[in-house]
Amino acid sequence: MSTSISTAFIAKYEAEVKLAYQQEQAKLRNLVRLKTGVVGSTCIFQKAGKGTAGSKTRHGNVPLMNAAHTNVTATLTDAYAADFVDKLDELKTNIDERKIVANTGAYALARETDSRITTVLSSGAGTTDSASTAGLTRDRALTAVETLVGNDVPFDANVFGAVGPHQWAELMTISEFADADYVGADGLPWKTGPWMKFKEWAGVKWVIHTGLPLSSGVRDCFIWHKLSVGFAEGLAPTVSIDWVAEKAAHLIDHMMSSGAVAIDGDGIYKIQCDDDQALT
Repeated sequence: MSTSISTAFIAKYEAEVKLAYQQEQAKLRNLVRLKTGVVGSTCIFQKAGKGTAGSKTRHGNVPLMNAAHTNVTATLTDAYAADFVDKLDELKTNIDERKIVANTGAYALARETDSRITTVLSSGAGTTDSASTAGLTRDRALTAVETLVGNDVPFDANVFGAVGPHQWAELMTISEFADADYVGADGLPWKTGPWMKFKEWAGVKWVIHTGLPLSSGVRDCFIWHKLSVGFAEGLAPTVSIDWVAEKAAHLIDHMMSSGAVAIDGDGIYKIQCDDDQALT
């Protein structure tokens, strides 16, 4: 007779998957414009253009801004992360082992989420610093900030920078980034560590990310405004647990449906860095 995992097991497992996905690994999901509960295979994000103020004569008509309204479309695609758990192994499974399986599936979906976002950050960047034989220097970082400011990107605590581990190390050699004389004792990256913390500098919230695109020793790093990128989620990470008689095992399938799109290239800046550049 077919057997199944208990309802209590399923409830705990699903809770662990959601916790791992939302709080531990998906770094970029909440750093972009997010729409959840999307119905259908596409999601439209609206983009409003700049308005221009004008004057009017007495008793004349008020001038219209005629701001352009455009939209972009994110296409949702499905992702799965499945594994079999042998029934006899289940008899030996304890809470810690269940968490390992739950985290493995959740982390796979989290990496896929961030990969979809970094893909559109790369393809949708309005400006690219392509000096791929150089590391991430103070001047390159500040030039990126200068460009975004020139594009009228609001520095309203919603501008983020994602860099790889090597670029983080390069930033740590910059006095303005790591010296208490510039950032104050509370803002020192030495104190909090980089892995799940933001380091605010030059109006940007910097975060380290190990999954940024890397090709032939060149790492793509990004600075962007939250509203410049959209992420649509039709199905949040969820779990299906089914008994497969032929395998004498349960198939545990983690799945999601989502898609990302660049909304405004003027708010996205890409810096290509030599990932092997020696620290100075």
